[in-house]
Amino acid sequence: MTITQLKYVLAVAEHKNFTLAAEKCFVTQPTLSMQIQKIEEELNILIFDRSKKPIQLTDIGEKIVTQAKNIVNEAGRIQDIVEQQKGFVGGEFRLGIIPTIMPTLLPMFLNNFIKKYPKVKLIIEELNTEEIITKLNNGHLDAAIAATPLMEEKIKEVVLYFEPFVAYIPESHRDFQKEEIEVADLNLDEILLLQDGHCFRDGILNLCKNNPKNEFSHFQIESGSFETLIKLADEGLGTTLLPYLHTLDLKEADKLKLRHFKEPKPAREVSLIFPKSELKIQIIDALRSTIAGVIKGAIVFQNVQIVSPIQKK
Repeated sequence: MTITQLKYVLAVAEHKNFTLAAEKCFVTQPTLSMQIQKIEEELNILIFDRSKKPIQLTDIGEKIVTQAKNIVNEAGRIQDIVEQQKGFVGGEFRLGIIPTIMPTLLPMFLNNFIKKYPKVKLIIEELNTEEIITKLNNGHLDAAIAATPLMEEKIKEVVLYFEPFVAYIPESHRDFQKEEIEVADLNLDEILLLQDGHCFRDGILNLCKNNPKNEFSHFQIESGSFETLIKLADEGLGTTLLPYLHTLDLKEADKLKLRHFKEPKPAREVSLIFPKSELKIQIIDALRSTIAGVIKGAIVFQNVQIVSPIQKK
């Protein structure tokens, strides 16, 4: 059997469809089917149960796919070893970034990175945390930037920085007069949240988990953008929490409505995450050092309390 054949097996296991798997592998469907059949004949077993729709793995097929992932990953490391020996930092690199980090962090480091490493072709996707984990595990991303800790067995996390939560409080609100606020001041009924699927939303829910919530509310608003939440707060519909880097680009008038938390400040941990196989580690290290260089001057908070990005039941 060959590495290419194993890649075909992995594609069918993922897409549960021979035609779609062939398209993703850039081969014809008969070619892909024939190569998978060769492996099955060589091993004298069936990897896929073709009688089911969508196609399912057999019991032995499940074990073969697990091993095939390891083999394909380790084969990729051979090229990595050669490139590291040569000191080469280049090639295609697929990076995922969660939506609440992308607009603030990406402009800070991207220009520096592509100037320093012109041979790297960065392919950047904005994805939520769940999508990132799936794509990292399936080999469709090389690394990602997300809020951690995620406690994923197959994923390594390297902390980049700690980013405090900052409250945005309109002038009409009772807490506007305070210079600093505490977590106990937060009223979950009044906080305007990002829509479900954002880990920053889950972080706020974890932060307020001990604060009482009124089951009755006149309205419920969840948005996909901080800009919308800020405008709604200005209309007197509540308050909101923002990640610190997002506050740097606010208008001066809006910055007057920001209130920082007393120490230890609640914060999210932002990390560079990647599979433990550490493929393309030289590019991962280059990304980490570039981001560390630009973030150092922007975030200087030390006394923080990390809030989990995973919603606790």
